Amino acid sequence: MVQFYSPNRRSVNRGIISVTADNLDAQGQGIARHQGKTIFISGLLPGEQAQIQLTEEKRQFAKAKIVKRLSDSPHRVAPHCPHFNVCGGCQQQHVATELQVNTKASVLEHLIQRETGIRISAYPIIHSPEYGYRRRARLGLQYHAKQRTLLMGFRQSQTNDLVNIKHCPVMRPELEQLLRPLHQCLNRLQAVKRLGHVELVLAESGPLVVLRHLDPLKHEDKQILSTFSVQHQVAIYLLGDEKSLEPLMAEQAAPWYQVDGLKLVFSPQDFIQVNDGVNQQMVTQALAWLDLQPTDRVLDLFCGMGNFTLPIATKVQAVVGVEGVAELVASGQYNARLNQLHNVDFFHANLEAEIHRQPWAAQGFNKVLLDPARAGAAGVMAHIVKLAPEKVVYVSCNPTTLARDSKVLLEAGYHLVSVRMLDMFPHTGHLESMALFCSEPMDIE
Repeated sequence: MVQFYSPNRRSVNRGIISVTADNLDAQGQGIARHQGKTIFISGLLPGEQAQIQLTEEKRQFAKAKIVKRLSDSPHRVAPHCPHFNVCGGCQQQHVATELQVNTKASVLEHLIQRETGIRISAYPIIHSPEYGYRRRARLGLQYHAKQRTLLMGFRQSQTNDLVNIKHCPVMRPELEQLLRPLHQCLNRLQAVKRLGHVELVLAESGPLVVLRHLDPLKHEDKQILSTFSVQHQVAIYLLGDEKSLEPLMAEQAAPWYQVDGLKLVFSPQDFIQVNDGVNQQMVTQALAWLDLQPTDRVLDLFCGMGNFTLPIATKVQAVVGVEGVAELVASGQYNARLNQLHNVDFFHANLEAEIHRQPWAAQGFNKVLLDPARAGAAGVMAHIVKLAPEKVVYVSCNPTTLARDSKVLLEAGYHLVSVRMLDMFPHTGHLESMALFCSEPMDIE
């Protein structure tokens, strides 16, 4: 997520002032100016006037809450979710989608220009459906002693309190329709007071549920869960601790999803992209940017279970995937065999440590893809430069670290050829993107 203010806060108690927002940040906060100071106001859209009260103040900026909104923007829309403004999962359901994505694209362009001095467009945007896009969601579980009931839902904004979720329109419909019956099922368990969280995942093979329980489940509870599994055609996995995942029923088939025509089997605890529609477009765009040829040797860093690696393998001489999580490396190796891809190797390595001694690091590659976590890829950028690839595709979930790491490539003589904003998480402040760097200047459609 992108924030333009420091997390260090100082509470204030000031009188009411009137402002008009003139911009929006990536979090969906309105930006106004008063007496030379920038003020961030949650819930206020550009062009809207409101009476506000400051809640936090620093030397160069402040935060405020709306006391009374005096006008409405044409970009203000009715939220689909009845829990909006209470649940902390979404921040922007009141903002028209066009304004959301254009704001994020502008933020991305601004950060890249500020850090590199390069002005570049983040269009065309890779779009997502407005709702029904999330194929994975983790909900907290908490027994409410006074009400003698289980709460199941997401955290309230800036608190640890759970919002009891009955609807979640950003979830895939196959998952949302499980919310009520699953809540009823879990509330019947003898272990109801000793549950941690529940995760819903939609695979191509059907929906599945991962239940974190803090004590061993009794036979009666397993029977209740088994009945739910059969009635709703849901595969259930039990997580007694963070590592011991067991299928409720021994005959459950492993879940899988498809990307670029390949079948990828995964463990319910493996990372997979939440938004399948955007993931498919992202992989297609990355492969097109790399302009893959039968003679290419490609390096895929932070490769996960091979979301990019395996599609790349279908088009090149050889591809190497490197990942820091051993379980994901094992999944990648399994899926390479499953799809009969014999020109791909996966390695387990800490990409924040010294990597030049790793067996894969000495190999030659003419193209590189990397998809790091929020912290970015500072530990491998110098090695990428040393490899001197023709093309580098950088997929990012944090535009700040993308902009920072870009400078290493630019200082080495690479050209930033194209940038895309990915609307991976509509209605939230998450900003995903991807960028193409080439050793020679070129034009990209």
